[in-house]
Amino acid sequence: MQAKNLEQRIRERHTQIQETVVTAQQMRKIESRIFKAGMPVSALMEKVGGLIAQRIQALYPYENTPRIGILAGPGHNGGDALVVARELYSQRYQVQICRPLPRAKDLTEQHANYVASLGMEISQGVEALQLCDVIVDGLFGFGLERPIEGAIADLVQQLNSWSQPIVSIDLPSGLHTDTGAVLGTAIQATYTLCLGLWKLGLLQDQGLPYSGHLHLIDFDIPVADINAVLGTSPDVRRITSVTARKALPIQRHPNTHKYRQGHCLLIGGSQRYAGSIILTALGARATGVGMMTIAVPASLKSLVLQSVPEALVIACSETEQGVIASLPPELSLNKFDAVAYGPGVTTESDAILKEVLNCPSPLVLDADALNLLAQHQPLESLQSRPAPTILTPHPGEFKRLFPAEQLQDVLPMMRQAAQSSNTYIIYKGARVILAPPQGSVWINPDSTPALARGGSGDVLTGILTGLLSQQLDNHSFSEILCSGIWWHAQAGLLAARHRTELGVDPLTLCQFLISAIANQH
Repeated sequence: MQAKNLEQRIRERHTQIQETVVTAQQMRKIESRIFKAGMPVSALMEKVGGLIAQRIQALYPYENTPRIGILAGPGHNGGDALVVARELYSQRYQVQICRPLPRAKDLTEQHANYVASLGMEISQGVEALQLCDVIVDGLFGFGLERPIEGAIADLVQQLNSWSQPIVSIDLPSGLHTDTGAVLGTAIQATYTLCLGLWKLGLLQDQGLPYSGHLHLIDFDIPVADINAVLGTSPDVRRITSVTARKALPIQRHPNTHKYRQGHCLLIGGSQRYAGSIILTALGARATGVGMMTIAVPASLKSLVLQSVPEALVIACSETEQGVIASLPPELSLNKFDAVAYGPGVTTESDAILKEVLNCPSPLVLDADALNLLAQHQPLESLQSRPAPTILTPHPGEFKRLFPAEQLQDVLPMMRQAAQSSNTYIIYKGARVILAPPQGSVWINPDSTPALARGGSGDVLTGILTGLLSQQLDNHSFSEILCSGIWWHAQAGLLAARHRTELGVDPLTLCQFLISAIANQH
């Protein structure tokens, strides 16, 4: 029993560590608690440096890449790099060290003196690293605020012009810890080995071209110290596979039937955009929703039935332009567990918007529904909604919806918008972000350019609506939405591995939805 409890605690700790995202200030506070409790800085540096060296050995075995270049800065990030140099040297690697800045913290200087005594070559110029197979970037760690300029900027740009892979310690040197902004210039890493806890800047779009493949080096930060600084509901959390899978309806009760598996309503489509609502329906279908009703312009009914024969397709009156003019009187919005409106509707008619805003079910608004909403005082319309509202804007749609809340930092901007509108906002950037009206903001760390294609968002809308319809009682709205976001991305990643990024059209994406969660089961 004790062994089982210990295993459970280990799993729970691992999940929490993988979810936790910190700013530079929060990381300083956590480290301060660790050092105040008695952990020597030198001991922690030894531990971290050893773990980094082990990861580098796994990524770049000696047999294939025997020459390692170490770029060591003046702070403790440089000290970590020098410990790595020593550890790799003891494993037969040929190590060349570059220290471009003469002054260093005392502990870093001690490590520099020791590696010199072992016979490793140390230079001030970066040219000595050009013959190395791999370069380790330990120039600057978390908390950098000033732009990199002058000779150091030239050094960084020179490194980036070479072909060798670069492994950055904690963050690529030159990235802002919190925003991922480039401070003058920055290392373009092949791998980033983030230390202890995920840094916020690594999960934001502007840091994406520089961070490469991300790995977390867990050096056993006590959970009590994390909770003491971040509390039980951190500002930002990272979506993990463990978290996401909890709210996926992968297994069903043996006695279930279609009326217990939810009933969703999808409203959309037009003559101009006939395929959008079909893609939404295919996304909803993959969730296993028990019943699906689709309301489309009358002229599209037969087309939709061909693609989704199990759905109840409602023919709506339409305008001369082939847009839904009104919903049939017999279509009561009160009987559905979740409603989606927007894919393919165009902005030619807003006749249905007011009606769907008054529906008593969770409502997912996407595509032109967002553009229509932007024309009708969205804050007032949304604040009085009788049920949760989910908005799924890309950056352009977000600007139209919330023109008064355009901040440079995306996360505070989204948090303010979600709170002021009382909605769940799913921001579709390179990395998808969920901001609820209250609680933690969630970032999906997994992304692929394969999803940068018209129709991918329609599939996501269907997934979200299908999941929300099934009323997973043990899970919050945020957890269910995180599951949908994660699932959508995993299908894109899996499809890209099989078909290349160019081969992931929305229909292909739908075909990989079931495989994406089956592979994780």
